[in-house]
Amino acid sequence: MNTRQKPGIFIFGKIGQNMEQQEQAAKIKEKAFELGFLDCGISKADFLSEEKSRLERWLNQELHGEMAYMARNVEMRLDPRLIFEGAKSVISVLLNYYPTEKQLADDAPVLSKYAYGKDYHFVLKDKLNELLKFIQNEIEPCNGRPFVDSAPVLDKAWAAKAGLGWVGKHTNLISVEHGSFFFIGELIVDLELPADNKTVRDHCGTCTRCIDACPTQAIVAPQVVDAQRCISYQTIELKGELDQSLQGKFEDRVFGCDICQDVCPWNLKSEPHREPDFEPHPKLMALTRNEWMEMDKPLFNELFRKSAVKRTKFEGLKRNLEFIDSASNSD
Repeated sequence: MNTRQKPGIFIFGKIGQNMEQQEQAAKIKEKAFELGFLDCGISKADFLSEEKSRLERWLNQELHGEMAYMARNVEMRLDPRLIFEGAKSVISVLLNYYPTEKQLADDAPVLSKYAYGKDYHFVLKDKLNELLKFIQNEIEPCNGRPFVDSAPVLDKAWAAKAGLGWVGKHTNLISVEHGSFFFIGELIVDLELPADNKTVRDHCGTCTRCIDACPTQAIVAPQVVDAQRCISYQTIELKGELDQSLQGKFEDRVFGCDICQDVCPWNLKSEPHREPDFEPHPKLMALTRNEWMEMDKPLFNELFRKSAVKRTKFEGLKRNLEFIDSASNSD
């Protein structure tokens, strides 16, 4: 006896399954927007073949500096199934951090916009955990894990694969609708969801504003950054002495750098965030240059108790302040 399903029944079942998955994906995205995310996209959890050669070339050229962790677990970075067993889908999200206000003193040391408020690792991870609970309770029981710069996951690659934007010449993800001042996070789940099979084409064209504006010439080629020349790397990642050859080129950046994003035409679309946790400490935006330079540890702890700036610690921030101050005094 032929026990195969009749073709019609098989096709109907598959269509029904696909429709259900599409509805699940739509509900997940709806919840993501409800949680305050700018955008949400879904990819199939598989090997990032297109990223392999790019990542290996960057590492082989030793453009990662002292970030030795970038050279570890390369296969994991390229395949989420090696990080999370049973992974089937990668849900990528964007969270706006474009500030509602700016530092008041024109000559004050400049803090990267992403560090104004509460450390984004906690804010974004909390929201991703809420999204995971929603999926488990309202969509389908499953296992999942949120990722926010805490494991070898290529955030920008997954976001681009999910159709949330393209990687610009400065290596940041750019969204047609929102610019680039946002955090990227992932929720990897063992639930099969329909992938957003769309690719946002590169809209940078012949524009080189980010490359031209970088004061340390860290963008050595389109989509290639020499971390050792990057102000963000120098002021955050580097643990020892700052590169003296870059003296006078920081443009008063003291923690991170937004220059390549500030000059990007796509960021004319950036709108202030609505996330209370990203609001700065009341004293922070009014600090004068002298107050920055004379900062002691109690004030540092008060201003940055829950901030990403704690990553560099008080000693690291003082090192950065002294570096830009000595440069201005020698002019």
